[in-house]
This record gives sequence, structure tokens and C-alpha cells, in this order.
Amino acid sequence: MTNMLRNKNKDLEVRKREKEDIKTEVYALSQSISMSAHKARRVLDQIRGRSYQETLMILELMPYRACYPIFKVIYSAAANAKHNMGLNEEYLVIIKATVDEGTTVKKLKPRARGRSYPIKRPTCHITIVLKNISLYEESVVENSIGCFKKPDWGSMGQKINPLGFRLGTIQGHHSLWFAQPKNYSKGLQEDQKIRECIKNYVQKNMRISSGVEGIARIEIQKRIDLIQIIIHMGFPKLLVEGKPRRIEELQMNVQKELNYVNRKLNITITRITKPYGHPNILAEFIAGQLRNRVSFRKAIKKAIELTEQADTKGIQVQIAGRIDGKEIARVEWIREGRVPLQTIRAKIDYCSYRVRTIYGVLGIKIWIFVDEE
Repeated sequence: MTNMLRNKNKDLEVRKREKEDIKTEVYALSQSISMSAHKARRVLDQIRGRSYQETLMILELMPYRACYPIFKVIYSAAANAKHNMGLNEEYLVIIKATVDEGTTVKKLKPRARGRSYPIKRPTCHITIVLKNISLYEESVVENSIGCFKKPDWGSMGQKINPLGFRLGTIQGHHSLWFAQPKNYSKGLQEDQKIRECIKNYVQKNMRISSGVEGIARIEIQKRIDLIQIIIHMGFPKLLVEGKPRRIEELQMNVQKELNYVNRKLNITITRITKPYGHPNILAEFIAGQLRNRVSFRKAIKKAIELTEQADTKGIQVQIAGRIDGKEIARVEWIREGRVPLQTIRAKIDYCSYRVRTIYGVLGIKIWIFVDEE
């Protein structure tokens, strides 16, 4: 008898839970979106299990075309939860985000002179389920939040920036400041002008024949009345030599360029112990070799030798464009050692650099595996 009573009590609890789930769950469905299911699934894998407000922020910043229709579906589901059920948006969590393949639409691609040809456009159906976690007890909330794990990063694309991929874990920001949303774009443009002004000044006043500026990175820290700029250079003597007041000239040049009146500007130069262990300096070295019509393989091998002296664990160099003046553009790359791009704890430095030659513009990309934390 006691076992039967226990089973009945369990059944009643399960039914109560199911009724509560029905009251606290809301879903939205969008059908026949002109997009492949694979592209939509790539975005849904990154927002599944996250809160509503965090998801909106992620979708606004991601560069994929699938973000906008998914944003509208999630916004519609949250509006249903707020107006129809009276739920608070702060406690909504995405517990289910699925995409199914739809019908394939046949269309004609218009071309001149009646040369149109048939094409097939895939469609998909997106389903979003939001759940309110405020009505549960503390223990239930902890268990439910524990099951909302971060998405699996296994299906992520291969073209992500290694620095942005590790941002917040082992990679820090090169600019530190706070601004209102309406002034955020102005702050970014101001940082870009500061970096360009410093690089142009260094390029004009550097005493070096190969054209290597030696700037690894420029860090900017903004306060209310002070802007602190830290220039990390591999060869600071080449800039300071001959004119000890050159830093003050640089400071005055930046102030004139940006019209700073009420804000002070402070510029400091920090020396890098192993300059050729940084991808920006290495890319400038390869660019100088390519401008002097040196073979790209010799330039890459020489750069790899310089990197090995800096005690790095691996390097990959890629050059794209009309290499050696060939009529057809191609991509060539050489790797030495290990370059684990998918390992987040691996500290990898990366840069992309453009060089103008008599044959056209060449693109240089460098990945350097520094260390593993």
C-alpha cells in the first residue's frame, strides 16, 4: 500500500511539473525562410542554452546573414511571453532552438539576352522555445541552469579570427575605455586615427632600410581627462636615436591630428625582447622582402628561421595574390611546428597584412603558436 501511495504521489508531482512547464514555456515558429538549414544551425548552436538578453547581444554582433531572421523569431517569442503570459524577459532562457529543412524553391536566375538558367533555393523552418526559470525553487533553478550548457563549438566554421576566438579567456583587449552606445562608433574611429597617425609618423622617421617599422601593437587606455598610449616596439632605438625629443614630437602630432584640447595625451614606448616572435613585425619583414622582388619561398623560410630564434612552438605563414608576378592569383602557405587553432588555451598570435607590389596587392597572414596555458 505504501509503495502504491508513493507511486501516486510521484505521478501527481510529475503532472504538476508538466503543467508548470506548459505555463512557463513559450515558443515561436518561422517557416519557409529563404536560407539553408546549415547556415541557420551554425548560429543556433551558439545561442542555445543562453538567456534572452545575452542572445540578443550576441545576434547583434555576429556577422552572419542568418542572425536577422533568428533575431526576429526570438523577439517574437519573448513578446508572446510578455504580453500573453505576463512573464519577465530577464528570466527567459532558450531551452530549445531547432531548424528543419523546408521545400526547395525553383527559380530562374535572370541574365542578359535571354540566357537565364534555373537555380534551386533551399528553405528552412526555425523553432525557438523560451522558458521562465523564476517560478522554480532554488534547487530546481540550480539543476535547470546546470543543464543549460554552453553550445558545442565542434561545428564552428574555420574562418574565425584567432584573437577574437580567445578574447576573454587568454587574450585581452588592445583598447580599454567605456562609452555610451551612441558614442561607441566615434570612439572606435578615434582609436583607428590614433593608430594610423602613429604608424605614419614612425614610417617617416624610422632609420632603417628594410622598411620594418617594428610596431607590435598599440594599446590605448582612455579616461575622462587622460589618454594613455603604450607602443610596443621591437626596435625603439631606431626611432629615438638622433632626436631624444622625438616622442614629444609624436605626442604633439597626435594632438594636432585629433584636436585634443581638454584631454591630456601620454605616450610611452615599451621594448619587446624578442621582436621576431610577433606576427606584425614578421609580416613587415616579409613585405619588405617581397617589395625587393625576393622569392616568396626564400622570404618565408628566412622569417621562419627568425621565429625559431624567438623560442616559439610553431608558425604558419600564408601569402595570397599574384605571387612572383603570375597572371593567375593563388594561395601558398608553409607551416613549421604545431599551430593548434581550435585549442582555446593555446596562446596564438595572429595578424593579416597587405603589401603593394608592382604586380598588385598581396595578402600576408601569420599564425604563431607562442605557448600553451
